[in-house]
Amino acid sequence: MAAAVTHDSPSAAGGRQGKPLIVTEDTDLLDDLLRLCAAAGATPEVHHGVPEGRGGWESAPLVLVGDDAVRRVRGAARRNGVVLVGRDQDDSGVWRRAVEIGADHVLMLPDGEQWLVDRIADVAEGVGRPALTVGVLGGRGGAGASTLACALAVTSAREGMRTLLVDADPLGGGLDVLLGGETAEGLRWPAFAASRGRVGGGALEESLPRLHSLRVLSWDRGDCVAVPPQAVRAVLAAARRRGGTVVVDLPRRMDTGVAEVLAQLDMGILVVPAELRAVAAAGRVAAAVGMVLRDLRVAVRGPYAPGLDDREVARLLGLPLAGEVPVEAHLLRPHGGRTPPGAAGRGPLARFCKGFWERALLEAGAA
Repeated sequence: MAAAVTHDSPSAAGGRQGKPLIVTEDTDLLDDLLRLCAAAGATPEVHHGVPEGRGGWESAPLVLVGDDAVRRVRGAARRNGVVLVGRDQDDSGVWRRAVEIGADHVLMLPDGEQWLVDRIADVAEGVGRPALTVGVLGGRGGAGASTLACALAVTSAREGMRTLLVDADPLGGGLDVLLGGETAEGLRWPAFAASRGRVGGGALEESLPRLHSLRVLSWDRGDCVAVPPQAVRAVLAAARRRGGTVVVDLPRRMDTGVAEVLAQLDMGILVVPAELRAVAAAGRVAAAVGMVLRDLRVAVRGPYAPGLDDREVARLLGLPLAGEVPVEAHLLRPHGGRTPPGAAGRGPLARFCKGFWERALLEAGAA
């Protein structure tokens, strides 16, 4: 069990980085807390009471106080990020002791173990602002959504942002191929099929192929074409915790795995060719996606059918206009000459992507 007391709880790391602090003399409790710290990838400092010297108590990003140690820390300076840890579920006096030491939370083992692992892992990873996460999908087949997703990710990385490109379409052929990295070393989606609970953001990032200064989570060429929704949720949450940007190439179909992705997006871009049949098809896609994703915008790709322009397509779909996606001829050739979309940093597509990130980051307050 984990529960909050009355005053405000801090953010995961309180803006501080360092080792969590454990205060207890209970050896059994200490063994459990050390085990949970190891599971979260953190190495704590351990003391029997308030550490001597300046900064030990105040600077730790998270303080875990054993119920046996309340008396020894009662006079310590009040601060955020203190968790009182005990075992007796029926001890009503634990709330009074939590107030005495200014604890934000009361946690009882073993019920609260997963909550505590998550909290310690936030500290270990130095969690801050989550990544700006953008999904790209086509209004119809062949709309160019994968090309735009790759170009957005390549542009983000070139602008110096930590960037992860996620291929959420198992039938799309693999974004690593589009980036020219199908033989690059690193894990693909099937390796994460058994993921449950929390996935470490740093470990995820280091395990993925690195292509064009960004990390790519794609599909392999095996028979696996789906991973469980809980694995999708855990992996994408880990990707977002690292900050920067995450770009997701989405399929047009809706299933439980796609719904998990949509639930974590900050924004979606629907790529629609400027022709009437494409607009009609995109309307159905938008209706399905809009049930989960609140911020969906349309990016229109020419050439334009008679009577259509980008604003008219947006009006017909009832969506905000993200802009006109330029068509670059070399990208229409097989393999695009093996040059990833947007990689050169020049041309209309690269300018579109750079402008998109400038606006999106400004809107998100991250610029």
